[in-house]
Amino acid sequence: MGIIDTWKLQLRTTFTDGDPTIPQWQFEFEKGDDAGYFPVGSAVWTVHSSITPTVAGIRALLLQALHPGAMAGVHAHSSFREEPLGRLANTIRWIFTVTYGSKVAAQEGSAFVQHLHTRVKGTYTDSRGTERPYSAADPDLVRWVHLAFTDAFVAAHAAYGGPIPGGADRYVEEWAHAGHLMGLEDPPRSVAELRAQLAAFDGELTNSDQVQEALTYVRRPPLPRSQRLGYQILFAGAVATLEPRHRELLGLRVPSLGPIPLPVRTAVRLVLGVIRLGLGPEGPAEAAAKKRIRRVTGTTDPSVA
Repeated sequence: MGIIDTWKLQLRTTFTDGDPTIPQWQFEFEKGDDAGYFPVGSAVWTVHSSITPTVAGIRALLLQALHPGAMAGVHAHSSFREEPLGRLANTIRWIFTVTYGSKVAAQEGSAFVQHLHTRVKGTYTDSRGTERPYSAADPDLVRWVHLAFTDAFVAAHAAYGGPIPGGADRYVEEWAHAGHLMGLEDPPRSVAELRAQLAAFDGELTNSDQVQEALTYVRRPPLPRSQRLGYQILFAGAVATLEPRHRELLGLRVPSLGPIPLPVRTAVRLVLGVIRLGLGPEGPAEAAAKKRIRRVTGTTDPSVA
């Protein structure tokens, strides 16, 4: 195996929790009897099939960590210390299932995640120093996670991606389906609603030793040497897209040389281009979904080819 092939294999296994083969579940999206929630060319399909979710995933983890209830669940019930990339792989699977799967697959995948959430419970100390019970199935925590992901996808794509059909408002409106699938009532349907719902959590967010511990794993995951510099650039790109209040709470800064900010956007776009080159123009999950859509709709639209 040549150097390029080795690098491509290492790159793919980063997104599959070390599995050198393409996970079988990605090919399962060819099955099903409906076109799914998101058509080819929709705002969600456009964003999620781009390479910007690579940055969005990092940003979402950073933002989620600021809620002490969410952080307590990760700290007590997640294996992020031993397998920090395992959580990433599981999250990717759910996002792909909702994005590319049939409606039945999306519903079943979301129900499975909800069932897992019922087991994640305990107590945490809130931003006022009061001990409170929590469950990952609590409506407030479900909302926070949905908001963090939605905001991350919107911000990362705005900074490092191309145009979104219908704009960011259309993306937020479409991705509300994912919130409903997770049992969320009244998810945001516009960027303005997204920002308002995020701001409503400001009083609950806090930094802590748990946050800083998680931050060390997000900042420096166990990647092959060939990916470490690229990841540091993507991490910087994720930090740069955070709202200043969230960045300050995390104790992070936009990279700079004194008062001069570094060209993060250019560097991030370069790394994303290299990743796209390594992964290819279309992933197996997207290709399988298009086969299902062609079968159930009988479309001859070349965009679904």
